Amino acid sequence: MNNAPYVGRFAPTPSGLLHFGSLIAALASWLDARAVGGRWLLRMEDTDPPREMPGARDAILRTLEGYGLTWDGEVVMQSQRHGAYAEVVERLFNMGLAYACTCSRKQLEGYGGLYPGFCRNAGHAREGAAIRLRVPELTYRFEDRVQGQFSQHLGRELGDFVIQRRDGLYAYQLAVVLDDAWQGVTDVVRGADLLDNTPRQLYLQELLGFSQPRYLHIPLIVQPDGHKLGKSYRSPPLQAEQATPLLLRALRALGQTVEADLHTASANEVLDIARQRWQAASIPRRPTMAEADLQ
Repeated sequence: MNNAPYVGRFAPTPSGLLHFGSLIAALASWLDARAVGGRWLLRMEDTDPPREMPGARDAILRTLEGYGLTWDGEVVMQSQRHGAYAEVVERLFNMGLAYACTCSRKQLEGYGGLYPGFCRNAGHAREGAAIRLRVPELTYRFEDRVQGQFSQHLGRELGDFVIQRRDGLYAYQLAVVLDDAWQGVTDVVRGADLLDNTPRQLYLQELLGFSQPRYLHIPLIVQPDGHKLGKSYRSPPLQAEQATPLLLRALRALGQTVEADLHTASANEVLDIARQRWQAASIPRRPTMAEADLQ
């Protein structure tokens, strides 16, 4: 476990504008860092250009600034890190830990997300193929600061997973591990929808000799149908003039105490008080239903 000074991060994807669910993730990670005098980094996870929304990058930066969520250092763009990703894929391939996979989505239907290993020993050429990482028949466990102990048997529950897509784009699992290590991230605070991604990342960290960050997965804000509040459900984008009321609602969703007199405070005043009173132990484990105007 990493005992270095606290370094947190927020890593949005520019596939859309920030919404209330994004605000909760950003606010939780910002407060967790600032409450202990730590650094808070901003990384744009723009590894999938076809899904990128024009103008979203700049809009995300303006929104964070409008809500008082300032970051340290330069914004890192994953699209500028392809050389680092390629180097690691090559290393894993040469070590026999990764292989080319030509399986189509249709071939993998009916396996419930568990890769059956069709290409594991096929020796396919890499051109036009995805690259998968071999996983061991081991269970990976970690203690989440909110969700408690989580474990996953990589072989039985997941199977070998993609680290580079057939179109050449790099997978989230690879990019996030390399960038967290490169930026010296000690604490990852993010949504609980990424909880089951963590064992894969622990495995990659182990393979590459990286320190393991501490993890805190916050509960999701969900729609009445149970789906998370998100860009794909056209959740309303954040507006600068709503900064104070939405910050207060986000604090309540995170289980934090909200004083009545804060409703007339500025966003920066709300953040300053919230930073001083931040209690990660008060964050609920279960999802929260989105209020009607946020759906």
